[in-house]
Amino acid sequence: MAFLNIFSKEKKKEKLDKGLSKTKDSVFSKISRAVAGKSKVDDEVLDDLEEILVTSDVGVDTTLKIIERIEERVSRDKYLGTSELNNILKEEIASLLLENTTDDNTDFSTPSEKHPYVILVVGVNGVGKTTTIGKLAYQFKQAGKSVLLGAADTFRAAAVDQLVIWANRVGVPIVEQGMDADPASVAFDTIKSAMAQGNDIVIIDTAGRLHNKVNLMNELTKIKRVMQKLIPDAPHEILLILDASTGQNAIEQARQFTAATEVNALALTKLDGTAKGGVVIGISDQFKVPVKYIGIGEKMEDLQIFNRTEFVDSLFN
Repeated sequence: MAFLNIFSKEKKKEKLDKGLSKTKDSVFSKISRAVAGKSKVDDEVLDDLEEILVTSDVGVDTTLKIIERIEERVSRDKYLGTSELNNILKEEIASLLLENTTDDNTDFSTPSEKHPYVILVVGVNGVGKTTTIGKLAYQFKQAGKSVLLGAADTFRAAAVDQLVIWANRVGVPIVEQGMDADPASVAFDTIKSAMAQGNDIVIIDTAGRLHNKVNLMNELTKIKRVMQKLIPDAPHEILLILDASTGQNAIEQARQFTAATEVNALALTKLDGTAKGGVVIGISDQFKVPVKYIGIGEKMEDLQIFNRTEFVDSLFN
């Protein structure tokens, strides 16, 4: 059993390394060029590093914060060699992520006292929202949890159909009322069914359009209100799905959704297909909402729990 656990961890690490390879190659090849021929971290190196982080979609505010911290260390230690720059950068990014992450989760678990545990999923079309819900259902099922899906994105018929396909693929039940049904009604029926059947986890999809903030807020508030008729503290998790490959667009979407509703968890998809993995750092820092899941491939098992330590190690090793 211990051998299988070690093998599983190694496989997971290998997938993470591969998934972050484009970001790693992009960032560190640029850093290598910036420090070539230089022996110490000076103003020119820091200016180059600032540009590298900004163009890697870490974001301006977060980049300035990282540069300031490195400047403090340069000032304090008087002489820092460029050979130490990677380690310093690794430590400061890890420190920044720690400020916005309560701890490093290791598995797909939910609080036992929340039963069923209700996850409301939000995000625009095209970010991998339905796929992430399917992968999340698969991972929870693998962890021994009984999952029920709710198709409350009734704005598009395709959204309901896609979620039904994922439910069948994973082998979990789904509550759906078709296109144009009242999303709040679907959410209510899903939770009612979960309570009657004793499901551990409920995952409810919502409309993937970013209309104006007031309409979005009203729609999500209505869904939450009907949920709370059955479970007063539902939803326990409002999970915002963002596409890491869109870089600054993902940051803007995070800004819109966190302003419209109480997002308390993030999932970053498509990290394997982009060199913009730095956006994970920027979003975590700017919105003070923990990144909970990352998508690093097409397979169902390619949705991973975001572990700050493993992420930073993989990015810098």
